[in-house]
Amino acid sequence: MDKNIKVPLSLLLQIIDLLEYWDISQYDPVICQDYNNVISTLMKKKQSIELRDSYVKIINAENEDDRDEARMRYLHKKQLLNEEF
Repeated sequence: MDKNIKVPLSLLLQIIDLLEYWDISQYDPVICQDYNNVISTLMKKKQSIELRDSYVKIINAENEDDRDEARMRYLHKKQLLNEEF
């Protein structure tokens, strides 16, 4: 069941916030492992979306200075994403 679906970004962010709020430490280790897998995957997706948005800012920059600044931000976010995962 690996179908892709569209979920509004606001809902994705709400889901992540809700999952981060829950304390599941008292649950069965299998549940904790599933929880960690789900939240990790959602966080990767969120960061991927943020990285894509940073790239779009490079493309849509009005001038060379703005483009250079957007490129630096993009590369910084990309580096952080690579270090994290």
